Amino acid sequence: MSFTSTIFAKERIELGDTEEWIVRGGRHLFARLPDALQGIRQIGVIGWSSQAPAQAQNLRESLEGSGIKVAVGLRAGSRSWSEAEAAGFTAANGTLGEMYEVIARSDMVLLLISDAAQVENYDRIVAALRPGATLGLSHGFLIAHLDSSGKSFPTNINVIGVCPKGMGRSVRRLYEQGRDVNGAGINCSFAVHQDVDGRATDQALAWAIAIGSPCTFETTLVQEYKSDIMGERGILLGAVHGIAESLYRWFRTQGLAADDAFLESARSVTAAISKKISQGGILAVYESLDPQGRKLFEKAYVASYRPAADLLHEIYDEVESGNEVRSVIGAARRLDRFPMHEIAGTEMWQVARHPKTNREAAINPVTAGVYVATMMAQADLLREKGHPYSEIVNESIIEAVDSLNPYMDYRDVAYMVDNCSTTARLGARKWAPRFDYAVTQTVLPTLEASADPALFRQFLDSDLHQALSVCLALRPPVEIAVLG
Repeated sequence: MSFTSTIFAKERIELGDTEEWIVRGGRHLFARLPDALQGIRQIGVIGWSSQAPAQAQNLRESLEGSGIKVAVGLRAGSRSWSEAEAAGFTAANGTLGEMYEVIARSDMVLLLISDAAQVENYDRIVAALRPGATLGLSHGFLIAHLDSSGKSFPTNINVIGVCPKGMGRSVRRLYEQGRDVNGAGINCSFAVHQDVDGRATDQALAWAIAIGSPCTFETTLVQEYKSDIMGERGILLGAVHGIAESLYRWFRTQGLAADDAFLESARSVTAAISKKISQGGILAVYESLDPQGRKLFEKAYVASYRPAADLLHEIYDEVESGNEVRSVIGAARRLDRFPMHEIAGTEMWQVARHPKTNREAAINPVTAGVYVATMMAQADLLREKGHPYSEIVNESIIEAVDSLNPYMDYRDVAYMVDNCSTTARLGARKWAPRFDYAVTQTVLPTLEASADPALFRQFLDSDLHQALSVCLALRPPVEIAVLG
């Protein structure tokens, strides 16, 4: 893929055996945003859930003095109205209003309501859009629904995507840190799904830069929704939850006390392993171990890779076929009758909230082998399916270790699963037990007997390590301050 921008310079990078083009962000580019958004007088941010608060506030600050208004649109009577007001959006100054009124008044509409709400209200949303307006999405779920139901967008609007590789709180927190470190933020991918006036690319890049993206990569919304929905069910949420639950019970059977078992399983992943990957790449995890630790890592990796790959292929097939999207829509319609309950009631997550678990966690070689094998299996699958390396690395690795896992470490995995988007919550709850089962029934019983030098050599020699090193270097030199 390659794109053309009349406003922002692009840069070529080599990832593995491929080339891609990126745009670097930074606050020095904010002065170019009005040119990239020429003709746009108001940006409507619709919703106030996961991404919307961060993006609305970041856009408002980045566009200050430009004459472009950022307005938030909510359902009449929304419980989030007061939260938007607390963030400085008000009806009195025209920056807060009923969602369909805001859509009708806006030249660019960023649709950041829940996935299920986008589907349920799609016809009314597109009817309210101005001819020639731009519709922006931060997730390709709606594309997946339209594809599976034989629908399409109106032909008189631009449709673009900007997809931050981290949750909304990370998008806001790193943007705030970026006031002191130019370019601090969450990397984004961008996509142009429909361009009716030749401006869609510059609009998408401006959106990404304005919300703080230090580096923006090109993708398509179809590729994005497949990797994103699969990733939530895989290494980002479902897999880490299932792996942690299984390993915790296993360490308990090995005679470890409850708090030690938690440190060796969940906290080893969210703290020590994630930090090592963030700082030096996946190979650094293996290379940091002593000889005995490396042997245990290799056994765990070899035992885990194929069971993880098998399950991840099933998830991808379910996403690609539309089954997973239909499952989310159906489950969302049942939530009023059958609400989701928190998962934090099991022993492990109660232990997680005990003061004794605030100790430093080390890299446990078995935990590392299982986790890294699952991460590699997900990356290899996406590469096999034709996804670009930038998307694979940012969405399956960097998003995990730089955005989600630091919050999991601060609050624990159960808290994250219970407080993410409805689509992600449903997916994690559905697939985490499958990962738990795979580790418990297939991986751990074969741990001592596992040996496959060729499979492990593939891990050591993978092009993914070079691609990851390039993308790690494209991040800002700051770590997210989750306590802020």
